[in-house]
Parts: sequence; C-alpha cells; structure tokens
Amino acid sequence: MISIKAIQIKENVYWVGGIDWNIRNFHGYLTQRGSTYNAYLIIDEKITLIDTVKHYLFDEMLERISDVIDPADIDYVISNHVEQDHSGSLPEIMEIATKATLVTSPNGEKGLKAHFREDWNYRIVKSGDVLNIGKRNLTFVQTPMVHWPDNMVTYLEEDKILFSNDAFGQHIASTERFDDELPLGVILEEARKYYANIVLPYGGQVQKALGTLGGLDVEVIATSHGLIWRSNIPAILNEYQKWSTNATEKKAVIVYDTMWNATEIIAESISDVFEKKGYNVRFMDLKNNHISDIMTEVITAKYICVGSPTLNNNLMPSVASFLTYLKGLAPKDRIGLAFGSYGWSGQSIGQVEQYLKDCGFETLENIRIQYIPEEDQLEEMKEKLEGNIL
Repeated sequence: MISIKAIQIKENVYWVGGIDWNIRNFHGYLTQRGSTYNAYLIIDEKITLIDTVKHYLFDEMLERISDVIDPADIDYVISNHVEQDHSGSLPEIMEIATKATLVTSPNGEKGLKAHFREDWNYRIVKSGDVLNIGKRNLTFVQTPMVHWPDNMVTYLEEDKILFSNDAFGQHIASTERFDDELPLGVILEEARKYYANIVLPYGGQVQKALGTLGGLDVEVIATSHGLIWRSNIPAILNEYQKWSTNATEKKAVIVYDTMWNATEIIAESISDVFEKKGYNVRFMDLKNNHISDIMTEVITAKYICVGSPTLNNNLMPSVASFLTYLKGLAPKDRIGLAFGSYGWSGQSIGQVEQYLKDCGFETLENIRIQYIPEEDQLEEMKEKLEGNIL
C-alpha cells in the first residue's frame, strides 16, 4: 500500500497535496508525466491551509493533513486561484473545518461563489494585505491574468516561502517533491511546456508579477503543480524572464500535414535551407506530434513555418486546429512562412498565411507548388528562401 504522508518543507510547513499519476490531458495538452495539485499546511497559532486539490484527490489530501493535525482545527483556508484543480476540494474541507475563514482575492470571491454557490465565511485580501497567524505573517500579492483574473500569490515572510500558485509550475507526477531530487533538465522542460501552453499569452502580466515579486527574499517557491523550487530558483526565474519577453533563439519550427507527401517534400526542402543558414530546426508532422508539444518548441523559435495541402477548398483540419491553438496562445515577434502543395485550387496556402498574419507575425512570401514538386522547382524555391531568411 502506498504511504500517504505529509512532507515537511520547513519547520511546521508541509506539502499536503495530491499526485495525479494517470492524467494525460490537461487543458487540451498532453501531460505525459502526469501532474500534482499542491496544497500546503502551516502550523502556527492559527492553522492555515493554502489551496486544495482536484475533487477526486480530496481523500489523499485529507489523509496528508491528518498526518499532521485534525483537519477540523484548520482556521484559515487560502484560495490563491479559483480554477478547480486548486479549489475542487473546497466544499469538502470547508464542511470539515467548520470554523475556517476562506481567504481570497476580490475576483477570487466572485469566482468561488459562481463555482460553488456556498456562503462561506470570506476574508477578502488585496495586494499588500497581511494576515497574522501567530509567529508568522502571510502577505498577499495579486497577480491578475497569470493566468486568470483572480490569481494571487502568498508570501510567508518568516520562512521566505513564496506560494506561487500556477507560476513556475510543471506537470510532473512523482514522489520526489523538490527541484534537486529530479534532473533539472526534465523539470525545466516541463516548466517550458507549462508556460508555452498556459501562461504564454500573459507575458506582460508575468513581467509585472516578476517585478513585484523581485523585492521579496525567497528561499523556496512552493508551486501549485510539480516540483517545489529550493535549489534552482535563479534558473527558473531566468527562464520566466526570457519566456515572458518573447525572447527567441536561432531556431525554426516547421509544422505541416500532408496527403500524398508533396507538402512534406516542400517541408524537407525548407528545412534544408534553415539548416544551411545555421538555424536549429524542429520538423513536426501534425500526424505524429501533438499541438502542445509543438508549442513547447514554438516558444523559443524565431521562424514558424506552416504547411498544408488543400482539401475541399480549405486547410487540412489538423493544420486549422494547430493554427487556432497558436493564435490563442499569441507568441509575439515571430516570422511566419506558409507553404503547401495543391491540385487545382490551392486556397490552403493563402489561408495559412492569413492565420499567421492574424497572429501578428511578419510573413515571408508563401510557397505554392502544384502537385508533386519537381527538383528544379525545389531548387528555385530554396534559393529564393535562402535570400529572405535573416
């Protein structure tokens, strides 16, 4: 039987969350490593629980809390974020902790009431407000749109712990709890995927949050998903700084679908040109690569090349799906290239180009080749493209 115990972060501060070993789709992107929903318990004169877990992991969270104290003794429950991977067990814990006050932001109160329709005892806090729980003080900082309007973080001054909610998180299910217990490369890769697929549209808000939080003395970043940061905090802060400013590398991502391999042949020739120009290339067929994995590469790519044959006067559905997803996540300062093969009408290439323009990208002249590309057509295309790439 798996042991379900609280894990101490610092003296009288515990992780009491839940491990979701089998989740493979979260917000529409692949979570091949599963996830955790991190909740935290602070033992002081006033016992405080920070966030909860998805509803189906409530019993696991409750057992971990019970490993430390009687859950009925909880005085404060802090809800940093309304979304139900963090608030899903609120009804159950509030029913047990009948004397508890629910602490949240103004938008948090609105969201929780809309979700649960419960008249709990709320205490509304704003940026700079402080909650004394005995020997410790909790300071609240609102971080709206990182990544919902209600988001806030909680700072435990005496222990120098930042309870960062979704910021700096990763979807990793493991019995290891800290960033020095798994390979750093794996953790940063999952953090990049998380940022690319959830936080990317809110770079400006992330920049503001980083500026606000930069003045805090932080020894531990206690995230709401994945590993807790204690040994590699500068590494994740540096990555967030790059991602939130849309910094790119000398890298091209080539994304396409193909029916009879003609569009794939064009994609291969485009790849040759970028490699010749010294770019790192990611070659990603939509039949075999999930859009969330593609976005994890897009986040650091300067060029985004998208190809589709024409099907019924339109895009291939897989390409349309990717472009819709790309537009919603809104990476900035990219250069796009539309390409494809066609039989007699060829609307898809122009449609791809329009999507890329709608994303706000600068675009290169598109590449349209009828039927199967001839070698001389490919050579002409490559020569022209090479001259257009920075």
